[in-house]
Amino acid sequence: MTVSPPILEWRAIRKRFGGKVVLDGLDLAVDAGRSLVIMGGSGQGKSVTLKLALGLMRPDAGAVLFEGRPLPGALGRHQQKLYRSSGVLFQGAALFDSLTVWENVAFRLINADGRNRRAARSAALEALDQVRLESSVADLYPSELSGGMQKRVGLARAIVGRPKILFFDEPTTGLDPMTAEAINLLIVDQVKRLGCTAVSITHDMISARTIADDIAMLDQGKVVWRGPAGELDHARDGVVRRFISSSSTPRPASPPGSRLSP
Repeated sequence: MTVSPPILEWRAIRKRFGGKVVLDGLDLAVDAGRSLVIMGGSGQGKSVTLKLALGLMRPDAGAVLFEGRPLPGALGRHQQKLYRSSGVLFQGAALFDSLTVWENVAFRLINADGRNRRAARSAALEALDQVRLESSVADLYPSELSGGMQKRVGLARAIVGRPKILFFDEPTTGLDPMTAEAINLLIVDQVKRLGCTAVSITHDMISARTIADDIAMLDQGKVVWRGPAGELDHARDGVVRRFISSSSTPRPASPPGSRLSP
């Protein structure tokens, strides 16, 4: 029986910035239909790992593979296939201030997929409904929405193209606990509805436990623990134990913005 390769894989990745080694032989993979959450302290390479997959950076050594084939970078044909198959929810929603809500959601459909505005608006309204937003918000501007509503619009934009793989960059940062819980549950709902793969980075342990099938912990540029989310509390690795312990201490919210660029 032929075994399908992971849908996305980071193989022996090395990346440094000046004299700082950020990823040092990173090996990580996610199978189709699974939700992988990447965790770790600040500066351990979580955002860089996503940027490499999205073609926003190139590794110094090693390769990122999509459906078993190496990604050559942002301009490569196979990388473009990943773009067409992906949706991204940025940390600060990263909505365009000058566009209405529905135009933000439909941005990819109009500008990349070539849909006419009527069809794109219809798809945007459907996506907004999927994230529990009324059609009455469609003609508002992002500045007229709360932070939680902006995050829902960002999620609608990520799912509107019915992607095979979704990327989430700190999806609950800056949100109050009740709004964060709602966003976590929407993420779970949409991943299941689409039957897609999800790759997330987060500092939020509650979020990770909610949305993850599997968790990978990064430290010193490598994966020091990987396993099902339900086994996290039983991990013996010292880095994991310290991270779990420190996550119980309230931390100030990160400033608005996104680590990744739309």
